[in-house]
Amino acid sequence: MNELIAAGCDITAIGHEMYVIGEVKGSATEEVRRITEKYRDRDPLRLEIVAYLWSIGRYIELAAETTRH
Repeated sequence: MNELIAAGCDITAIGHEMYVIGEVKGSATEEVRRITEKYRDRDPLRLEIVAYLWSIGRYIELAAETTRH
């Protein structure tokens, strides 16, 4: 994650189970592509990645659903 952040990538945890890599612009595009190819399948580490992003303040907290229609 630190490599992506250093490359200028906007990576954010969404709630406690997901994360997203935001739009990458300009010269960072190729660097982000290289990093994601280097680490390939990150799904087994998804919850660890999310926890790390929360620990460094890169998260969006989802409002709890109190009612369903």
